[in-house]
Amino acid sequence: MAIPTLAQIRALHEKHAPSAKAFDLVFTHCEIVWSIAEQLMPASGCGGVDAELVRAGCLLHDIGVYRLFDDAGRLDHAGYVRHGLLGHDLLAAEGFPEPLCRFCSCHTGVGLTAADVLRQGLPLPPADYVPVTREERLVMYADKFHTKASPPRFLSFPAYAEQARRFGEDKVAAFHALRAEFGEPDLGALASAHGHALTEKN
Repeated sequence: MAIPTLAQIRALHEKHAPSAKAFDLVFTHCEIVWSIAEQLMPASGCGGVDAELVRAGCLLHDIGVYRLFDDAGRLDHAGYVRHGLLGHDLLAAEGFPEPLCRFCSCHTGVGLTAADVLRQGLPLPPADYVPVTREERLVMYADKFHTKASPPRFLSFPAYAEQARRFGEDKVAAFHALRAEFGEPDLGALASAHGHALTEKN
């Protein structure tokens, strides 16, 4: 499978971003997620993980967010949960293979099941949107430590665990299992480098 270069991925973001502001928000977040995943790989002894595939997954996972901006530049927060599936469809339409498309549809929360979709009444076709490969799990996990909120910020492990608790103790347990697999990132230097706050606890 051919994995796109950084230049190719950046060009794809530029093609689909509705504005420079949207591009900066989404692409910067994707770069940060890659920085977090890059930090976690050696720390967790990720033998057998395809680093180039993880890089592409991190840089592409949120590309569907662009499809949620209206003509006035407002983001559809109510429908935000759709961004993963929208990104999957966008990449598929661009001719990307399924393993790359799945980084979009399988990174929301700590994995969405068909039961989650039905129980929460989410605007998604009932199906399992759950990471299967170690690369998919790493991208999903790294994504949890940074948010595109206004203003963007980093989240500590306890801060995201508290967010996950709203959706059930099973989600908290899943997040702890990811920490056992990949470790916990050091976010202080990244927060300073990007000028984003670090939320230690909610």
